[in-house]
Amino acid sequence: MPRASLEELLRASGCDPMAAREAEFTGDDPVFPIRYRVAAAGAAAHAAAGLAAARLWQSRGGRAQRVGVALDAAAASLRSNQYLRIDGKRPPPAWDPLSGMYPARDGWISVHCNFPNHRAAAYRVLAVPQERAAGAQASRGWEGEKLEDAIHAAGGCAGFVRSAEDWARHPQAQAVAAQPLIEIERIGDAPREPLPLAARPLAGVRVLDLTRVLAGPTCARTLAEHGADVLKISAAHLPDSGAVELDTGLGKLSARLDLREPGGVAALRSLALQADVFSQSYRPGALAARGFSAEALAALRPGIVCVSLSAWGETGPWSARRGFDTIVQSVSGMALAHGAPGEPRTLPVSAIDYVSGNLMAFGAMVALERRAREGGSWRVRVALARVGKWIVDRGVIAREAYADRSADLSAERIAALSEEIDAPDGRVRFLRPVVQLAATPARWTRPPVPLGYHSPVWPPRG
Repeated sequence: MPRASLEELLRASGCDPMAAREAEFTGDDPVFPIRYRVAAAGAAAHAAAGLAAARLWQSRGGRAQRVGVALDAAAASLRSNQYLRIDGKRPPPAWDPLSGMYPARDGWISVHCNFPNHRAAAYRVLAVPQERAAGAQASRGWEGEKLEDAIHAAGGCAGFVRSAEDWARHPQAQAVAAQPLIEIERIGDAPREPLPLAARPLAGVRVLDLTRVLAGPTCARTLAEHGADVLKISAAHLPDSGAVELDTGLGKLSARLDLREPGGVAALRSLALQADVFSQSYRPGALAARGFSAEALAALRPGIVCVSLSAWGETGPWSARRGFDTIVQSVSGMALAHGAPGEPRTLPVSAIDYVSGNLMAFGAMVALERRAREGGSWRVRVALARVGKWIVDRGVIAREAYADRSADLSAERIAALSEEIDAPDGRVRFLRPVVQLAATPARWTRPPVPLGYHSPVWPPRG
C-alpha cells in the first residue's frame, strides 16, 4: 500500500512513478487503532519528499541514494507534537477545552475554538457565555448546517458532522473531487537556476514560511530537515498554537512582521526578493490583497517557488472558508466513521495536516528541480480537503484487524525515534525526521525558538 500510494503521488506531480522503486518501506498498517490507512499515507508522503530531496541533490552533483521509511515512525509523526518535551515535561495542550463536538438538533457539529477569535465568534452566535455546558445547551437548538453557516459568517470555524454519503452529494465535496491532489505549475518565465554542488539537498535555499497551525509549518520544517534556511514570519497580533510552534519550528529562524503596516510590507518584499520559496497558508486572496499573490511574487522575484495551502481548494462554494484538519474530518464522514454510533470522534492523529505539509514540501522540491533544469517561476498548491479524500481513498481496515492495537508506540520505540537539543526554552525532546537518506541524512541544525526570536534578515548563504 505505501508503494502504490507513493506511485500515485509521483504520478499526480508529473514525476516518474518508477522512481518509487528507490524507496524502501518497513512495517504496515494498522499501527494505531484507526480504520484508515494513515501510516501508509504518511509514509508515502514522507517518501515522496525524500525522493524529491534525493533527486535535487543529484542535480547539484550528488550521487543517487536510497530512501527509507518505517511505517510506525510515519504514523507517530502524524501527531509529532504529542511527543514534544521541554526539560522532560509535556507542554500545555494546544487543544482548547471549548473545541470539539457539540450537539445539534439534527446531529453534531465540530466547533474550532483553539484561536481566541474563532472561539469568540462561535459563542457570539450561540449567544451564551464561553462555557462548554452553556454552549452545548445553546447548540441543541440549532440545525447543524444553519449553525455551521452562522459561525462562518461571524468569522469563526465549524463543521457539521456528515456521513460520507451526505458529503459526497455536497457541492464542495464535488468541487474537491475534481481538484488535483497536488498542483505544480509554471506561472512565469525566468532563467534556469542550477544549484551549486553542496553537502545537503537544500543547502543555500531560502524559504519564507508564512504559515500557521500544523500543515504549512510542517512543509517548511521538512525543507529545513534537508538543509534549507527557513525564516518563519509571524505577527504579534495573530493567535498562535503555543508550544506546538516549537515542534513545527525545528530548524527554523523566526521573526515578526506586521503586514498591516507599510514597513512590514516593505520588509517582506525585501526578504522575498532574496527568497527561493514563499510558503503561505492564508485563505485564498488574503495575501494577494497585500501585494503578495503568486503572480506578484513572480514579477518581483522571477524564479520564485510559491507554495500555498488552503482548506477547501480554489473552487466550490467554500473556497474562501476557514478550515482545519478536524473540520475536514467532521464534514467528510471521517469523524462519523471513526466514532461509535451516535458519537463522532476525530482521529487520534492529524493525518490530513501532516500529510498535506509533506506534500507541500515535496511539491516545492520538485519545482526547485524543474527551475534548475528549465527555469521559470512556479506555483504549488495543496488543499486539506483534497488530501483528506486521498487518505480515505486508500481504503479502510477491518475493525477486527485494528481493534486490539495499542493507542501508542512503546516508550522504548518513541525513545528510539527521538532526540534532544538545547533551545532557548530549555532542553527539547522531539521526533527526529522520519525519512532516511543514505548519503544526506535528514536533520535539523537549528533549535526551535519562540516566535519572533530573530530579526527579519537572511543569514549568509551556506
